[in-house]
Amino acid sequence: MANQSRTPVEPFFPFATETLREASAVLLVPRLETYFKGKREYIPSRTPVFYNPLMSFNRDVAVLTLRAYQRRVQRILDVCEPFTGCGVRGIRFAKEAPHVNNLVLNDLNPQAINLTRFNVERNDLSEKITIQQLDAHALLSRHARPKKRFDVVDIDPFGSPSPFLDSAVRAIKRGGLLALTATDMAPLCGVKPAPCIRKYLGKPLRTAYCHEVAVRLLLNALVLAAAKHDLGVTVFLSHSTDHYIRVYTQIFPGAQRANDAIGRLGYLVHCFHCLNRRWTIGLSNFPPRTCAVCGGEMAVAGPLWMGSLFDSDFCREMLEDARSVELGDRRRVVRLLNAILTEVGGPPTYYVVDKISEKLGLPGLSKAALIKKLVDRGYHATETHFNPRGIRSNAPISVIDAHSRELSRG
Repeated sequence: MANQSRTPVEPFFPFATETLREASAVLLVPRLETYFKGKREYIPSRTPVFYNPLMSFNRDVAVLTLRAYQRRVQRILDVCEPFTGCGVRGIRFAKEAPHVNNLVLNDLNPQAINLTRFNVERNDLSEKITIQQLDAHALLSRHARPKKRFDVVDIDPFGSPSPFLDSAVRAIKRGGLLALTATDMAPLCGVKPAPCIRKYLGKPLRTAYCHEVAVRLLLNALVLAAAKHDLGVTVFLSHSTDHYIRVYTQIFPGAQRANDAIGRLGYLVHCFHCLNRRWTIGLSNFPPRTCAVCGGEMAVAGPLWMGSLFDSDFCREMLEDARSVELGDRRRVVRLLNAILTEVGGPPTYYVVDKISEKLGLPGLSKAALIKKLVDRGYHATETHFNPRGIRSNAPISVIDAHSRELSRG
């Protein structure tokens, strides 16, 4: 905990506050119990300054990603957080990630600025952190020139990051890290297709694996935004957790890099009758809409990022680091990274065993038994972090159906 002799006198805030600790950071935040709906549901959008304790896990992963990225690029980092709220993410970056030279924490809300300033001083970080009160676009645009850009930009807004993609990619140094959070899951998961098409330039699909489609839609929007500036995108890590999705990407300049990234965009078609799916790569390479298994019409999603969602070496470094770094929920972070490492290299999409059981009219299937049977028959089959009942496999649906029936017969 910070040395009490250096703790600033707490200023007056026109809302109730409390002090709590998240990993290494000691924070003054709006009193949480004031903003509960009923007994359980915390509503962070109601708070005068945004703070969501449920996103502590998100910040745990972000710290590990920043540490792994710094080891990879071997340079002192300049970091920008355009939506800082109470300052928790930036403070954790400054305290838990070594070799961070300067952090710019920004928010348009004046109460957030006052609370962030207090928390920065309380954690004795005034020399490392600069606090700004600007519109996020204005802040990022001020850093669009070559010598003003950041090594790391972390966009974690309330809702969609899509409006900020253009200004964010322009504010990134060569080989810089861009992290994005999206919480607008209803559009991304196909409940509200029109907003998704507007914001992410791709059609969603309301399926059992919609959270993976959501990640691929977000990456599609990023690739297209970056390409306009002759910038290419590679992916370090993606994950779907709770009510949000999160991606960590590296941005490189060059028309060929941009072309390479666009070359990884494509389409996905899904048959809601038999659960068959297939995908194509290439913006002009449209897949056939007739199901090859049952002859039904297939629904289309895309364009989507059809490249890899994970860098295995990068994730492995994070996992090793997670065992020694102070985190809010170490077990959960380790569990996530272990799950991701099992599914690296697998094909796009996954099957949910409960949906297969429902389609075939079978009693509940054992996920582990189905994975083992598929592997024994020479197919790729693993768990997936996207769904605790999901199987990522290159086996066709006809094979999965046949093995599922075999398992049900014992």
